[in-house]
Amino acid sequence: MSLRQTIEEKYINAIKAKNTDKVNTFRLIKSAIKDKDIASRKGDDFTGISDVEILSLLQSLIKQRKDSIESFKMASRDDLIKIEQTEIDIINIFLPNQLSEIETEEIIDKIIKDLNLISIKDMGKLMNEIKSHHAGTIDMALVGKIAKSKF
Repeated sequence: MSLRQTIEEKYINAIKAKNTDKVNTFRLIKSAIKDKDIASRKGDDFTGISDVEILSLLQSLIKQRKDSIESFKMASRDDLIKIEQTEIDIINIFLPNQLSEIETEEIIDKIIKDLNLISIKDMGKLMNEIKSHHAGTIDMALVGKIAKSKF
């Protein structure tokens, strides 16, 4: 079953269970996917985005919520922090387990060695390689931080 179908199934189940938090979050996810589908259309190709792209989108949604939480902490808005954290927890249902910082660093070291990357100018190559082989399993913000320390 594709990730898109899994999201749809969980959305329908949340509606039946009358779980408004999940329904609202699943609607948000479905809307973001539909926006990406529309943006990626080319000519007569209406296939939509792939599961890998959906995983990347879900990570972006989580990053947005984490950024919002930081802003809400500064404003002492615990009520909004709780809502954002609930959304993060629901979105995380669809993401594979994230690799640890040590595992991430090992992958980065291997890619740098295999592709013979030598300077910060090669950061794009590193990021593309990680996105293509480890989408959804690695925190890209962590990758950026570790990679900058390597060059």
